[in-house]
Amino acid sequence: MTEFKGTTIIGVKRDGKIAIAGDGQVTMGQQVVAKGNAIKVRRVFNDKVVVGFAGTVSDAFSLTNRFEELLHKFSGNLMRSAVELAIGFRDDKYARKLDCMMIVADKDQMFIVSGGGDVIEPEHGIAAIGSGGNYALSAGLALMNNTDLTAKEIAIKAIEIAGSICIFTNDHITCEEV
Repeated sequence: MTEFKGTTIIGVKRDGKIAIAGDGQVTMGQQVVAKGNAIKVRRVFNDKVVVGFAGTVSDAFSLTNRFEELLHKFSGNLMRSAVELAIGFRDDKYARKLDCMMIVADKDQMFIVSGGGDVIEPEHGIAAIGSGGNYALSAGLALMNNTDLTAKEIAIKAIEIAGSICIFTNDHITCEEV
């Protein structure tokens, strides 16, 4: 059975703001664009947290839902919720590893969370995931180091650059800022 995959998500932290942007392409297998206007970046937890996800669609929704449940359990504590989600996978509390990753952010922090139980805080204020993630990360780092663009402007421009290189990334961009 063919899986739906393919996306690019980037998070950028600059000047007290964090922006997460993602493209809208959903790819079926290696050859078919199944949808071009998917929304893979959204606000959760009363709009205080932004989540961008990449990977198998059903797994991404499952990971996002579990993460939001933990945000409610831990009163919006982003780090604690991310770590508890990872512990759930490491302790085999969840039946299987999920084939997806997400970038999560509130007004102060940003993390990459994987469906296998990893939590990573980006070193240089930029995190990127998905098939075009490395392209977006490279573009984001160059823009961060060589321009005065805002976090949101860098995130959007990095997705545009990734989309010009990665066939699994398009220019239907959703961006949320906290």
